Amino acid sequence: MKNFLCLYLLIATFSLFAIAQPDRWQQRVKYFMDVKMDVSTNQFKGKQRLEYTNNSPDTLYKVFYHLYWNAFQPNSMMDTRSRELGKISIGKGRNGQDRLDWDDRVRDRILNLKPDEIGYQKVLSLKMNGIAQTFKEEETILEVKLTKPILPKSTVAFDLQFEAQVPLQVRRSGRDNPQTGVRYSMSQWYPKLCEYDYEGWHPTPYVAREFYGVWGDYDVKISIDKNYIIGGTGYLQNANQIGYGYETPGTKVIRPAGDTLTWHFIAPNVHDFMWAADPQYKHLVRNIPNGPVINVLYKNKNDDPKQDTLWTTLADAAVIVLPFIEKNFGKYPYKQYSFVHGGDGGMEYPMATLLAGPSLGGAFHEWMHSWYQMMLGTNESMYAWMDEGFTSYAESLVSDYYYNYQFQKHPDNNGLRDYVEKQKLQLPLHHAGSYNSYFSLVKSGLEEPLTTHADHFNTNFAYGNASYSKGAMFLEQLGYIVGAPVRDKILLEYYRLWRFKHPNADDFMRIAEKTSGLKLDWYKEYWVSTTKTIDYGIDSLWEEDGKAKIRLKMIGKMPMPIDVLIQYKDGSKEMVYIPQYFMFGEKPIEDNSIPRKTFDAWKWTHPTYTFDLSHRLTDVKIVEIDPSQRMADVDRKNNKLELNW
Repeated sequence: MKNFLCLYLLIATFSLFAIAQPDRWQQRVKYFMDVKMDVSTNQFKGKQRLEYTNNSPDTLYKVFYHLYWNAFQPNSMMDTRSRELGKISIGKGRNGQDRLDWDDRVRDRILNLKPDEIGYQKVLSLKMNGIAQTFKEEETILEVKLTKPILPKSTVAFDLQFEAQVPLQVRRSGRDNPQTGVRYSMSQWYPKLCEYDYEGWHPTPYVAREFYGVWGDYDVKISIDKNYIIGGTGYLQNANQIGYGYETPGTKVIRPAGDTLTWHFIAPNVHDFMWAADPQYKHLVRNIPNGPVINVLYKNKNDDPKQDTLWTTLADAAVIVLPFIEKNFGKYPYKQYSFVHGGDGGMEYPMATLLAGPSLGGAFHEWMHSWYQMMLGTNESMYAWMDEGFTSYAESLVSDYYYNYQFQKHPDNNGLRDYVEKQKLQLPLHHAGSYNSYFSLVKSGLEEPLTTHADHFNTNFAYGNASYSKGAMFLEQLGYIVGAPVRDKILLEYYRLWRFKHPNADDFMRIAEKTSGLKLDWYKEYWVSTTKTIDYGIDSLWEEDGKAKIRLKMIGKMPMPIDVLIQYKDGSKEMVYIPQYFMFGEKPIEDNSIPRKTFDAWKWTHPTYTFDLSHRLTDVKIVEIDPSQRMADVDRKNNKLELNW
């Protein structure tokens, strides 16, 4: 019996440790790349050595690479998909015209690219451990059938030579964007090994959106015309030979002779590498004590002083918000972050982002992707809502923090005062925009479950509102279910346990359940896997034996716990809390200034629920379901009743 007990304790201890320290295996890469850019032809040649460690228990008989830029050719999957979606009407405009489901950045532009405007990536040769391999190009995916399999827990070296042409700016990467004037936005620019995880290979073609990469280290050398300035991922190793604001202060920059400069970057523990280049970039630097260096590189093509001011404001804003970000979402682990003018909107990468302009909201959003994708590397194609949604949630909090901070410093600024006062009036606090977008999606009839693959939504409209808005609401509404302080602890615990791994939705839910002590699988099932909506209402009120009775009704198909605020004629308040049966528990009291009375759980099978008060009905002034408006009730007209006695 004693031995059995010891064995039981050992197993239990191991199980707890496994829960506390998730250790799902991760593949590992180490890239060495050397590319030479010809700015006259917009083409470059490159050599790549990739050391690939198979940490899986599986034997791999083939590998896959992404060749993203092959999407920028007429009749590609990206081109055809864009033109097909552009035929779909998602409603009517103000003048009665059809609103077509274009991505306005793409539309039919790829179809009209000329030969010197298309993008391409061509692998010229590929070897594994010195042996030539057979490969087949399938548009944006390269399939490599290996002459010798890669065994579990082994490392191999791939050597390939490739050439590429930078496409005219269409989507994310490209050249000569007329909006920004930036020459080169170099994202998705190299042959990139596809991810292999517990689900197998992910050779996802480049159709529209979202990415998934293998964790590893990058060593990148870029040779380019010496007049060009580069910003992007990584740490510049030869800064004092390069200059352009990267050099050590006080150091005399001595550049090598010749017409080109070779920029040498390293980037540890990332899953992608981006760079951008232009001969007219201005470079702002902010050094944060005990924190990262902030680099801002932008082009002021019209020499507009307002643009200089806006980009300077962005650089200073990054310094202001970082302590708030790290307190609420976890520490930023790298030594630098770069906001780089380029791309076609905003697009996130490790240690850097491409921004089409100096919008603070856009900058905050893309920086928060450093947490929700660059450290917590979900498969964006399958869990876009955990990437864009969690980031949108964080962006709103960071933006409101920044403007409140500025208002405290400048209380006489009318613009800041208007912003702060407006935010106080919008419910739910910080996230009203996401809720309104979701309600618009529901009314459209075009909603699809969040489990839909990012490229497989029937409309761009449904993808955007679901992934960004409904995804953000997932976290705000989670705070309603478990209590906002508990939700905040969940996010920090999620960061602590899963950063630099590839978590999925179930991994997040296990963290949420463990931290809250509540069962929450039902919440993911309804909110993520279905399009069922929440709708509760006040059904009726009456009095029995000197006590007010209130009956609520569940009209929608998604069950939820319910907060009901009761206001009495004497000015006192009471919060009635009705847990949802699924939860097997209750959230902590969120507002100690209002007494709370907890009733038995509401069983989802029952369409109505009745509770009584210790007051007479004539004492009641207002009954309101969810006064915080964090619950995504699609019809709030029946949520509040004011009694005039």
